[in-house]
Amino acid sequence: MTVYLGTFGQVELERQFGGSELSSIINTSDVNASAKRFSFDFEHGQLLTGDQIEILSTDDSALDFISGYSASGVKKFIYVDDLGGIRLYDSFAHAVNGGSANAVALAAPGNDIPIKVNVQNAAFRLLAQCNGFELNTERETVDTTTLSDEFRSRVNSLMSGSGRMSGFWEYTGDTANELPHYLLELSLRTKVGSQFKGRFYLKTDTYNPSGVPDRSDDKIWYEFTGVLTACAVQFTTSSVVEITADFITTGPIEIRMEVEPVNKVLQEDANDILLDQDAAAKLLLETDQ
Repeated sequence: MTVYLGTFGQVELERQFGGSELSSIINTSDVNASAKRFSFDFEHGQLLTGDQIEILSTDDSALDFISGYSASGVKKFIYVDDLGGIRLYDSFAHAVNGGSANAVALAAPGNDIPIKVNVQNAAFRLLAQCNGFELNTERETVDTTTLSDEFRSRVNSLMSGSGRMSGFWEYTGDTANELPHYLLELSLRTKVGSQFKGRFYLKTDTYNPSGVPDRSDDKIWYEFTGVLTACAVQFTTSSVVEITADFITTGPIEIRMEVEPVNKVLQEDANDILLDQDAAAKLLLETDQ
């Protein structure tokens, strides 16, 4: 019998916005083209560094505060400074690093622009320094016992889930993965909520104590949408700083298995499309990261 140790699991998060959107106006005085920085009126903490946001003008006017841009909508990653100022970037890594070097160039707008903003992240990112998680599922039952019954009877009803994830606090140094500090920021969002989509892995690829070669790259994980309900920081002198985040699920809880490469292109008969230079090489789709 093969026993798996809990040392190769992981948590991936996809940022979400809770179904709400922010509305405001970009005034001509809000744009500092030389610093590649702009701002608009919104409650501080609703947009977080690393968010991929979509900015749309509500009157279909051009977003001309972005240098050389003439469309009415744009999707970029953002860095938010302590004063609520925003810089736009083309990648998550550049957004987390901040600074003006890789920021998108801005220009003075010709007039005020009414806008709405949504978070439009489409990629899962590994939660760095995660050292454990717990997921609980519970199904309610309805009592259908009648007066003449000798035994109590019940039927299935609604299902719910809850859990906790923990990790060592990290603030800087990793621009590819989601930092645990994000959970602290997410729990403070008020207007747009603290919703996320998560993948909680029981088995990752390359971890294969079973010794069966065909199972080496298999992945098994739980996937669901949840909302943070509590986030705590444990700080003790001479000990590592650790955070814990409690959550509840807000939709279906699915356990998934990946036993074939994702985004694989198949022929109509479901066979792989192989490349000429390597009989084992398969044609894959390019996905939006």
